[in-house]
Parts: sequence; C-alpha cells; structure tokens
Amino acid sequence: MSNVYIIGSGYHSFGRFDKSYQQIGSEAAAAALSDAGVEWRDIQAAYMARMYLPATSGARILRCLGATDISVIDIEAACASGGAALLQGMMAIRAGDADLVLVAGTEKMPRGFMDPSMIYSPWQIELGMSMNPAYWSMRAMRHMHEYGTTHEQIAMVAHKNHLNSVHNPMAMYQKEFSMEQILNSPLVCDPIRLLEICAPNDGAAAVILASERKVRELGAKGIRVAAVAHTISRYSSDFRCPAETMSATMDNLGPSEVTAARAYEAAGIGVDEIDCFEVQDTDAFCEIEIYEELGLCGVGEGGRLVQDGQTRIGGATPVNMSGGLISKGEPVGASHLGQIVELVAQLRGTCGPRQVEGAKTALGHVLGAGGNCAITILQK
Repeated sequence: MSNVYIIGSGYHSFGRFDKSYQQIGSEAAAAALSDAGVEWRDIQAAYMARMYLPATSGARILRCLGATDISVIDIEAACASGGAALLQGMMAIRAGDADLVLVAGTEKMPRGFMDPSMIYSPWQIELGMSMNPAYWSMRAMRHMHEYGTTHEQIAMVAHKNHLNSVHNPMAMYQKEFSMEQILNSPLVCDPIRLLEICAPNDGAAAVILASERKVRELGAKGIRVAAVAHTISRYSSDFRCPAETMSATMDNLGPSEVTAARAYEAAGIGVDEIDCFEVQDTDAFCEIEIYEELGLCGVGEGGRLVQDGQTRIGGATPVNMSGGLISKGEPVGASHLGQIVELVAQLRGTCGPRQVEGAKTALGHVLGAGGNCAITILQK
C-alpha cells in the first residue's frame, strides 16, 4: 500500500477553558496547518473525532477557518475516536481520493464521571453498576490477587506520569507528586486513588496527513504512519465491554492484545522495535495491564516493569512521556490525537527534557467503552 505521512501537527492544551468547542478545535486545526506549511484551502477532506459534541460539530469547528466544499465527517468510537478518524484519513489517501487530509479531535467534557447512559444499559445504571472506577478496581484487585501486584507499584505509574508532566506545557496538571502524596490521596475505589486517575476535560489536537506524492511535491519531512488499527473486541473481561458478558477469570484475548497484533503485523515490526509509547492510563493500574497486553513484558510482570524503572524516560521502554491522561486529562475525542502529536514531537526530537533519545519508532494506544481500541505506530 502507498505510504501516508504526518506533515503537520497542532494542539490546544488540555484543561478547563472559558472557550467554545469551536474555538478550541479550530485553534488546534490552524496550528496543524501552520506546522505543515499548507493552507486550509489546500485540504481535500477532514475527519473530526468527538464523543460529547453535537451533530455536525466537525463542520461547525472547521467553518471557523473558512467555508469550503470538502467532505467533513464526524467520527465517534468512544476513547478510540481519534484512532478511528486517523484510520479513515489514511484510507482516503491510500484510495487515491485525497492527497492532503486534516484529522482532528475536539472535546468539551462535562465535569465529574462520564455520563453513564452513553456507556451502560438502563438496568446497570439502576443497579449502581455504571461507574467506571468500579470496573477498574475489579481489574486491579484481580491482578493483585493473581500476580502480587502492589499498591506501591500502581502508585509508581502515577508518580512517573506526574513527574513527566512537569515538562509538558500542554498538560492540565504540571506538578510532581511524591509517592507518599499519591498513596495518601483520597480513595476513589480500592485500590485506585485520586492522584492515580484521569479527569475528563476540554482540549483538541490535529494532524495533517499527506500522500507520498504530496510530500515530495512540498519537500516536506514527514513522519510515516506505519499502521493504524481499530477494533471492537468480541468478548473480554474488561469493563469496556458490556458487563453482562464479563467474567473475572476468562482468558480470551482482550481488545489491546487483538489490536496490537494487527498493528504489529501491518507495520511489519515487533514490540521490541518500538522506542517509546503513549498509552491509555485512565487509571494507573490500567497502564500496568497495558504493558502486558502490548507485549512489553509477560502477563503478571507489569508491576515489576514499572518498579524497575523500565517505563521511565531513559528506561528501556519509556511510556507516557507526556504525563499521560493522568496528567493531561482526557477530552475523549482528542485523547488519541493528543498522543499522536506527542509522538510526532518525540520522533522529531523536539520534546526537550521529556525527549526519548534516538527515538525512531513510536506507538500510541487508546482503549475505551464498548471494547473500542485503537493503536497507531509511527516511524521517522
């Protein structure tokens, strides 16, 4: 298949803002266009990832840049919305329908826990089974029971990510917390604590995709999109699938494992060839489990991996150099594209104190409601 490249990326910082979603989204899109050195009128198609915004929000956001006659399509796939939108943009270029595509994600989230009616069935809500942290807790407690994972190892994930956030001006929280502060923060749902969990918020991110021909024409230095995979798991014990199909002890492959296998195959590489990772850390334990599901270590070894410092910047497999969702927050439609913007910067070598030296290949991972999982692999 023909190669597709990212030639520009842009960000609106994640947080809480007295701005409309149109402002937030259009600022990120304009930043990506500027970074690519192309004009809005040059874009031939656009895809907007969002979950909470109204219908036709992509068109409303991009109309701020000027009216055009191009196709603007909204994409929703829970936390994997950005990955699904990126996949559509890549497919449009590979099909020969476009040479320049804008892919963006924008969200302006309500405060507090996500609206359960968007994820759970009415009977689950009535029975009090509609709060995500309860399911994160069950996963963590099962892992602790089976493999000896500790409260301290879970806290080490949050400590690492908060430490990385100090050097990320786009993060909602840019503060280091000690292990003691994390372990003594309020308990949300045992064993998950307040400083080990992400907050829904506002934000946007965007990238410009280009065909190989357009890259040559522009004389651009692009980052190759080696693979984008999006799947919805058939059956999993993970909370992100309907709870009526859950089993705490079943061992079917979960969404991250299935999607990772597809992404590695499409990219023609293995996990040992990837230099850095941005992954879903909706809670700190989630990151530990994802280490195992992506193949960074064996099943049950994720706690020891973080304890040994392997996932820190400077370790063998740096993870969430940006500070992760724990520090950035999670504007759902923008979260994966926010990862992509970070990874593009890593491969360009422009991340300053959070830079992974010599990074040439990077992976972004998101996992959300309904078993939606997306993984993108980028190569310099």
